[in-house]
Amino acid sequence: MSYSPVLNRTVLDIKPSGIRKYFDLLDESCISLGVGEPDFATPDSIRHAAAEEIYNSRIPYTANAGMPKLRQLVIDYLAERFGLSGYEIQNSLITVGAGHAMDLAFRVTINPGDEVIYTEPTYVTYEPGIRLAGGVPVPVLTDAEHRFKLTPEALRAAITPKTRVLLLAYPTNPTGGIMEKEDLEAIAKVILETNITVITDEIYAELTYNGKRHVSIASIPGMMERTIVINGFSKAFSMTGWRLGFAVGPVEYISMMTKVHQLTLLSAPTTAQIAGCYALEQGFENDWADVRAMIDEYDRRRQYLVGEFNRLGLTCADPEGAFYAFPSIESTGLTCVEFCEQLLARKKVLVIPGNAFGEAGSKHFRACYATSMEDLHEAIRRISEFLDELKRR
Repeated sequence: MSYSPVLNRTVLDIKPSGIRKYFDLLDESCISLGVGEPDFATPDSIRHAAAEEIYNSRIPYTANAGMPKLRQLVIDYLAERFGLSGYEIQNSLITVGAGHAMDLAFRVTINPGDEVIYTEPTYVTYEPGIRLAGGVPVPVLTDAEHRFKLTPEALRAAITPKTRVLLLAYPTNPTGGIMEKEDLEAIAKVILETNITVITDEIYAELTYNGKRHVSIASIPGMMERTIVINGFSKAFSMTGWRLGFAVGPVEYISMMTKVHQLTLLSAPTTAQIAGCYALEQGFENDWADVRAMIDEYDRRRQYLVGEFNRLGLTCADPEGAFYAFPSIESTGLTCVEFCEQLLARKKVLVIPGNAFGEAGSKHFRACYATSMEDLHEAIRRISEFLDELKRR
């Protein structure tokens, strides 16, 4: 049988992830600064409470939109932590991770040929997700000089009559860049002149540093009615494998997303939703102590890694969010792919070439500091050796 004629052309044309292929080359001697996953375990209290519920309950399906208790807790969480007040339970949807929420948001806001603006460097799934929904990806390039922020001038220049969606993802993977309130106010001023929907991926919202707190564009006056906020439990609560996310927004968006969710995945896993309830309840009870402790440890690692990169001549802007550094490799004379492949082959350190996140990242690599200080010290020692050897060639 000839399969090419019967396979979806869009899927055939999408390139594989620029990240995953590097993990196939790992062995036990390698130090990985590649994977974007917390190295903390889900807190014991959450796991124990969820396990007890599993043993003592039948674990049925939940409502399509999620457990009412969890949906209300999500609404309360966003109000307390990020000032997003005004949502009610019908404004929320529980999903199978933030990535699933993003897919649903794309499906209900994009018609074939619609343009979607997003910043680059960017997370690897956004551009394919836009295309799978029938949209046209429109990247706006950002750079270290401007701290990888989206400017109103660049946004305005990218808007055309076909623009339907602006995708924001701050704090940003891979750069660690953030948008502050005044930055978002300037973006909102442009958006409010249009009929553009904003989808904002805020999965790293809790992970900010230097005394900064995440601000959602939905909190800017006039923006809540046109914004879908996406978040989840993976990063802030170290619950990656539980696959639990959520979306909030106007009922007009959320009801459509729920319809697609109902007809495809039915509901998020019941066990994960139970754990999510305990995670949020515990957070309210202990003033988010587990989250704050994790952030403090990430900050310690962040300061060390960024300082060392700059000391070694790999110029690195200060990442004020997420858990990634995005240093420049210009001083080495190598391309980002050459740098990463040679570093892995010769020194067994895995970092990700910046062009995996779009050509705007081609002079950088991404290093994740969600790993132990011991591994970070050893990685820097090996990178220093690698750079010394490059100079002697």
